[in-house]
Amino acid sequence: MHRNSLKSNWWIVTDIDGTLMDHQYNLTPALETIKWLQELKIPIIPCTSKTASEVRCLREDIGLTDPFIVENGGAIYGNEYNSKKEWELVLGKSYQHLRLKLDLISKKLGYSLTALNDMSYEEINDLTGLRGNSIKLALQRQWSVPFLNPPESDYQLVREIASSFDTIIYKGNRMSHLLGKGSHKGNAVSYLKKFFNHLDVKVIALGDSQNDIPLLEVANIAIVVPGIEGPNKFLKPRIESGEFLLAPAPHSEGWALAVKDILSEKL
Repeated sequence: MHRNSLKSNWWIVTDIDGTLMDHQYNLTPALETIKWLQELKIPIIPCTSKTASEVRCLREDIGLTDPFIVENGGAIYGNEYNSKKEWELVLGKSYQHLRLKLDLISKKLGYSLTALNDMSYEEINDLTGLRGNSIKLALQRQWSVPFLNPPESDYQLVREIASSFDTIIYKGNRMSHLLGKGSHKGNAVSYLKKFFNHLDVKVIALGDSQNDIPLLEVANIAIVVPGIEGPNKFLKPRIESGEFLLAPAPHSEGWALAVKDILSEKL
């Protein structure tokens, strides 16, 4: 298999929604830094809860060519060297398998957990701001089941029930995500390093919510990108302890400033 070598000493591995993009899906403030990274041949690897279909569109829009991790670590995709032919590494369980597990969790819980794919386009638009074809791409799930967040008081119970069915739940800003046990963003990054035989690469990881914690934990440098009202409350203790750095501004502006500041110092 011919693969991009990704032999740069640094990788940027980044969440998308709320991190590289704001919640209106704008990433304009990051475009100059993305171009700068590409000139330096430093890979930009999306690591997101989005589907492969969504990330393919994003990559085409902004000219990314590096591998990408989708559905919270359920799978990794990339292109053959100098080719549009795509390879796939499946790390998680199928959507169909997980959708049945969500029903079993709901049954044991005593009420239904609502999957994203069971919602109307209007409901999805109200929840996410996505429209039309963007919703269609978001529903092309293969390796995870997003669902509406249960009440906070039930969250621990839902996690325990999920664990009994060999699944795990990660909470994002808008929804929770059901995956096969062992599937998460951090595991996908570790797998990708082995896949390219580049175990000594230094990873700068950027994220903004709870489901990014496994990604941030495997990074050499972990950066929390805040929202308009500050960083996610579940990430604050790790910022205060110094384990995670805090970007100096929200969303793509903070993303760009943090990446440039750190790499300008390191290179």
